[in-house]
Amino acid sequence: MKHAIRRLSAAGLLALALAGGAWAADKPLTADTVQTHLNYVWTLVAAFLVFFMQAGFAMVEAGFTRAKNVCNILMKNFMDFGMGALAFFFVGFGLMFGLSNGWIGTSGFMLRDFAVDGDPWVYAFFMFQVVFAATAATIVSGAVAERMKFSVYLVFSALMTAIVYPVFGSWAWGSLYKGSGWLEGLGFIDFAGSTVVHSVGGWAALAGAIVVGPRIGKYKNGKPQAIPGHSIPLAALGVLILFFGWFGFNPGSTTTGDTSIALIAVTTALAGAAGLVSTIYYTWVRFGKPDVGMTLNGCLAGLVGITAGCANVSPLSAIVIGLVAGVLVTESVVFFDRVGVDDPVGAVSVHGVCGAWGTLAAGLFNSAGFSWGVVGVQVLGIVVAFVWAFGSSFMLFQILKAVMGVRLSPEEELTGCDLSEHGLSAYPEFLFPSVVNPEPSGGTPAAKRTLATAEMAPSKT
Repeated sequence: MKHAIRRLSAAGLLALALAGGAWAADKPLTADTVQTHLNYVWTLVAAFLVFFMQAGFAMVEAGFTRAKNVCNILMKNFMDFGMGALAFFFVGFGLMFGLSNGWIGTSGFMLRDFAVDGDPWVYAFFMFQVVFAATAATIVSGAVAERMKFSVYLVFSALMTAIVYPVFGSWAWGSLYKGSGWLEGLGFIDFAGSTVVHSVGGWAALAGAIVVGPRIGKYKNGKPQAIPGHSIPLAALGVLILFFGWFGFNPGSTTTGDTSIALIAVTTALAGAAGLVSTIYYTWVRFGKPDVGMTLNGCLAGLVGITAGCANVSPLSAIVIGLVAGVLVTESVVFFDRVGVDDPVGAVSVHGVCGAWGTLAAGLFNSAGFSWGVVGVQVLGIVVAFVWAFGSSFMLFQILKAVMGVRLSPEEELTGCDLSEHGLSAYPEFLFPSVVNPEPSGGTPAAKRTLATAEMAPSKT
């Protein structure tokens, strides 16, 4: 840096001085102005990091599911933002942050009531909130993977970001903009969304998994059977992307570029690390070997767990929260597996259960001091989130089941969502080598079509 400054010419220094003078003549560069600009930049950079988490979710879900369903997973994760951004713009943002009596927003739809006042903050704030809404929606994708109709999923994704997520969000976060929420008025602590985003998404995922039912072959004589995903490397890459994005998710929730983001980044990192470590050793003891897939989910569990209290717990408390989350997610996955809830990626356990734990932990480890009253409000928020998110999602899935049918046919499911829903495979050379790379003689076009039909027939693998 010193060498670069020395190389700066006199002409360059003069240009900078003139530019500064022109700025000062047009608009004085006050400390408040600088802080305001920093707030915009930090909030938008954090929003972009959270947006990148969509890639992480896509990779985790793709890796934990079978090769014949990867295109479907990718399409759902793309469309979670596509459908979600539009639904949140037209309806969800107003319900969540519009003027309200504490229960639901009634203004701000399409931003028009807020944008007309000339305050550009609404655009930065919307950008940060819309990526959160898409995150809540995409949690559902993994729990219903490999057997739900794509068309049904798209409808639910839109309803999730238009109604299910924003309504509870208004109760807990409404005052972040123009609204007010009855739950936050009681002192509910959920700084970055252990419950508002993760548990709401997790409980909606639970409703979807119950309504759609388990995958073919998941249970034999009532006992759960392992259905391994096709790529642990993809899943691991997804977790690393999500970990990285979480530094936008949690510190970015300040929407302010100030010193508070440092502690939040530290608690986030430590909880994720603790969840990773505790799951490795716990599964090593419980199953005899350190389980790779469960460990990846343990890392996410620690991150979900710290999301509520990242700004109001100490670094040591963050480690404890992550350690507990790693054990909790393992037992939760085993529990849901045994009771007949087929969740291919563990979304209900990671986001629903550990989101609830993180919300409770924000009260238990509150740096302001322990209070049974605070803990009671946290428990109330956890229960209300479950009742609303699970109840409303279950009802919506049941309506979609009656109107559209939620599940693929057995033949389509065995063939795979990629071919039955999208007409292509993510790995054509692996699944159908003789079709993609035919012998030099090739045969007639009719023979090739016959071969393709035979190789694309339903398979139990």
